[in-house]
Amino acid sequence: MIDEYHERLAELGIPPELIAARGLRPCVEAVHLELAETGADGREHRLVPEAVAAWQRMKHAALEAGVRLCIVSAYRSVDRQVEIIRRKLAAGQDIADILCVSAPPGFSEHHTGRAVDLGEPDRPVLETCFDQTAAFDWLQQHAGEFGFVLSYPAGNPQGYQYEPWHWCYVGEQHGLLSVDQTA
Repeated sequence: MIDEYHERLAELGIPPELIAARGLRPCVEAVHLELAETGADGREHRLVPEAVAAWQRMKHAALEAGVRLCIVSAYRSVDRQVEIIRRKLAAGQDIADILCVSAPPGFSEHHTGRAVDLGEPDRPVLETCFDQTAAFDWLQQHAGEFGFVLSYPAGNPQGYQYEPWHWCYVGEQHGLLSVDQTA
């Protein structure tokens, strides 16, 4: 699997040294996914079963507190990650800039079926101003109760931009399943 990732990285001009320097871990692509939510646009958001259950409990608890949460993005395949980066490269973006906002294929938490990009209905999405919302405040205080953690806080060691909308279900294990943990 790691060799396949390195082939895709090479195709996109992403040197393995960059992955190592940022301490990125390969993420196992989820196999068993369930529907977690259908967006207002009809897009289906899928997660692994335990993350679906935790998401539904968390969303319900937030709603009881007067906070409306919605999934903007969930599971994303390695192939889809390749497409996203290719599209950005074709638009003339520099690979170093792309990798500040998009994980290299094979290294995205979204591959695991445990990561969600969250927002509020009828509000701008995937913007850092999400951290100024009641939804973010609620998540900061309560997401951990449901096994979710903020993956990319300001100044994160992986070198990604601050993503207050990106939360990952870690459950009881308190860590993602990565390739090196599955042997």
